[in-house]
Amino acid sequence: MVLFYGGFKHGVGGGLCQLSNLIYWMTLHTPLEISERHRHSYDAFPDSNRSQPFGSGATCAYNYLDLRIYNPTQQPYQLNIYLTNDQLVGEWKTTARPLNSYEIYERDHKITQEYWGGYMRHNYIYRRVFDENKQLIDDQYVTENHALMMYQPFLEAGDK
Repeated sequence: MVLFYGGFKHGVGGGLCQLSNLIYWMTLHTPLEISERHRHSYDAFPDSNRSQPFGSGATCAYNYLDLRIYNPTQQPYQLNIYLTNDQLVGEWKTTARPLNSYEIYERDHKITQEYWGGYMRHNYIYRRVFDENKQLIDDQYVTENHALMMYQPFLEAGDK
């Protein structure tokens, strides 16, 4: 599946965002820094079974939308990605034991109905940084998201 101007189509590279989403999400849980990230213009899937905040992914498109990561630490990092029968799995490896842990969360989530009748979804993504003793040492702004919703956000009366 490829998202294309507000719709879906079959095409080469469809699903590539699953890979960039995974790398972005994993990177947010490390001291590595995101130097380039693009958000999806559309919110394609409802929240049913969603385990991560809306807008915590990254899109890519050959030749002009990249996900770039910078390593400001003194340790080397290795990205490992592999497939199982039904899952895409990844991990960052490094030579030193991590000093911090991270929690990604959203603030100010809202859905707005636009003048043209469609809906937009908005939020801010933040990251809490904890030290080895699980003490909060920082609360960092990560990004802001705005996306056109490709589904009806509200249930009609009587729907369950």
